[in-house]
Amino acid sequence: MFGCLVAGRLVQTDAQQVTSDKFVFTLPDYEKVNHVVVFMLGTVPFPVGMGGAVYFSFPDPAVGQVWQLLGFITNEKPSAIFKISGLKAGEGGAHPFGMMGVPQAPSVAQVGVSIESLDLLAQQTPVSTSAVSSVDSFTQFTQKMLESLYNFTSSFALSQSQMTPNPSEMFVPASSILKWYENFQRRMMQNPNFWKT
Repeated sequence: MFGCLVAGRLVQTDAQQVTSDKFVFTLPDYEKVNHVVVFMLGTVPFPVGMGGAVYFSFPDPAVGQVWQLLGFITNEKPSAIFKISGLKAGEGGAHPFGMMGVPQAPSVAQVGVSIESLDLLAQQTPVSTSAVSSVDSFTQFTQKMLESLYNFTSSFALSQSQMTPNPSEMFVPASSILKWYENFQRRMMQNPNFWKT
């Protein structure tokens, strides 16, 4: 029903169902994570009038589990990007997860999705530092990622005179990576959601 992408490095689609309307993903090494993306898989929609409140929980040595509301997803808004790197201990509030006894190691956080009515979701206020990223920041992230890929691959560039024949290794011309980067960037500017089709 749900998926969770952790900063481009780990995709999870196997949420643990802790009650009939609550699901949890575990995030190992959460201290190294800046953003998470929570999305619907498209296989099962929310019931009419319902959506999913998205919570983040990390272990706090002083008080145990701290849950913070990040925002929500719905059938009309099936995904959202949340910044978790700025969340602070002790800023948790009321949440539907209680002390469910979901085990947590010291460096493991959790993302929870609670199925709730759209009316209730509209009344809730997310933690301000989790601000859902806009398409503009997603576009900016994508551009930075593409620049990083190009810069990384360019650091291994060799001229033809420097190359030594090696039949087991393939070489990709830097110009083809640059062309791909420019095409991808152009497509992102034309339609930031082109990659969803």
